[in-house]
Amino acid sequence: MATTGKCVLIAGATGVIGQAALAHFSSLPDWKVVTVSRRMPGVPGARHEHLSLDLTDRTACEAVLGRRNGITHVVYAALHEKDSLVAGWRDPDQMTTNLAMLRNMMEPLLRAGSPVRHVSLLQGTKAYGVHIRPIRVPAKEVWPRHNHENFYWLQEDFLKDLAARHGFATTIFRPQVVFGSAVGVAMNLIPVLGILAAVSKLEGRTFNFPGGPPYLLEAVDADLIAQALAWAAEAEAARNETFNITNGDVFIWQNIWPALAEAFGVEPGEDEPLSIAEYLPTKEDAWQKVVETEGLVPSTIRGLAGHSHHYADFVFAYGAKRPPAPALVSTIKIRQAGFGACIDTEEMFRKHIRTLQENNILPGPH
Repeated sequence: MATTGKCVLIAGATGVIGQAALAHFSSLPDWKVVTVSRRMPGVPGARHEHLSLDLTDRTACEAVLGRRNGITHVVYAALHEKDSLVAGWRDPDQMTTNLAMLRNMMEPLLRAGSPVRHVSLLQGTKAYGVHIRPIRVPAKEVWPRHNHENFYWLQEDFLKDLAARHGFATTIFRPQVVFGSAVGVAMNLIPVLGILAAVSKLEGRTFNFPGGPPYLLEAVDADLIAQALAWAAEAEAARNETFNITNGDVFIWQNIWPALAEAFGVEPGEDEPLSIAEYLPTKEDAWQKVVETEGLVPSTIRGLAGHSHHYADFVFAYGAKRPPAPALVSTIKIRQAGFGACIDTEEMFRKHIRTLQENNILPGPH
């Protein structure tokens, strides 16, 4: 597929960031969009060519991507996670698999002669070791690597070596906790919150916060990341740089809980510690009753939540005896580079909840 102009390949197009990137790039008139994922992305009206591909399958990647010679930009948002999610973050096999996926995609593209100009790679705040110990705040991109095993380093070193040999630029993003409208993914709490609210209402209970003590955290809207990806693809100030990215404010779960309850049309309750990873899978019958009575698009809890119910326990600080140390990051660098978009976190929640309600995936606030 030879092409002129700009053609972005979005890997991991069914994920929370990948879907947002697809929606944004396809709305821009001067971009062609190619998506890569095992399933077709669920983005209504998006303008793109889809390649159904498992990036862990090297032979399939060679066969499909080895014929693509028109890709100018890459957004790499693909991710391999273990079913247990958090426990897998330090698993050697998971690290090896994530490196192999990036290699399986990039090497055939470059051998095919794609004139790649820029690659954006998604990391996260695990780069600072937030999953293994308290960190200094605010975390800054200029800090030396924290000495722990992480597939981020494997991917980053591979990509920078490839970029040096082939002459393309890179940008690495480290988003805070990401929220969006994607369902069935590893780390998006919007569907988890919606299921919890709907089941609580069905069973005549208030919508109780299931986590631990109050603590300060940051979020980032997947749509905001998508805007940053499009900016970085062409901005000189983003070439070969690493950026933290957040919504621009902070929040505490207990403080925002009443707004979430209002958006879901349920009554907020008290704090009631509960392992969402253990609880949610036991509520399939109740969820099916919600789907039936509300006339929702047929779905299962696993189909909506993916592995995100495991992630919920981590982000809600379930089981913590005292407030977790804040893991806040500085976003001065990306602002000074020229990207200053932001969004109020409460509005972000309301927006994505409203989207899933309008798409008849979650029940509306009635």
